[in-house]
Amino acid sequence: MTEPSNLVRTGSIGVIAACDHKSMTTISDFTATTLTGDERHLSDYAGQVVLVVNTASACGFTPQYAGLEQLYKDLHDEGLVVLGFPCNQFGAQEKGNEEEIGEFCSVNYGVTFPMFAKVDVNGKDAHPLFAWLKDEKKGLLGGTIKWNFTKFLVGRDGSVITRYAPNTEPKDIADDIRAALATTAA
Repeated sequence: MTEPSNLVRTGSIGVIAACDHKSMTTISDFTATTLTGDERHLSDYAGQVVLVVNTASACGFTPQYAGLEQLYKDLHDEGLVVLGFPCNQFGAQEKGNEEEIGEFCSVNYGVTFPMFAKVDVNGKDAHPLFAWLKDEKKGLLGGTIKWNFTKFLVGRDGSVITRYAPNTEPKDIADDIRAALATTAA
């Protein structure tokens, strides 16, 4: 299969990512690598409400995995998908490899929502998805993510609705997700 011309292969784990996030208009324009090493076009989630979260296994917010999984179980049939992107940029709180991360999430929190390979969310090596998300919703620190478990809610049309701080519990955004689920894709 030929890769679209706006994608480049980057990093040692073969992440395929958009080379210029500024030309991207929806989440469907991006591609990432799953924990199992498979390339995933985020267009696979077109028409769904997507909650994108940068995660870590050894963070004070790690118990939020349980709340994220509960949201996913409760609202998946209505069109919600949660996408977890492990990140080791904050306090080196995600040291594991992809297999270890997957096992940790499954054993400790029963995570069944899609998880992706470890990425950077800030800096020159930030995955283009996160560069785009941060451009769309700047947050308190402007164009950076301040810690693990920052969340971005993306509507059925693929555009970013809002951004949540790391300390925002998943249960506290359930109403926003339900409101997004009630809308139809453009």
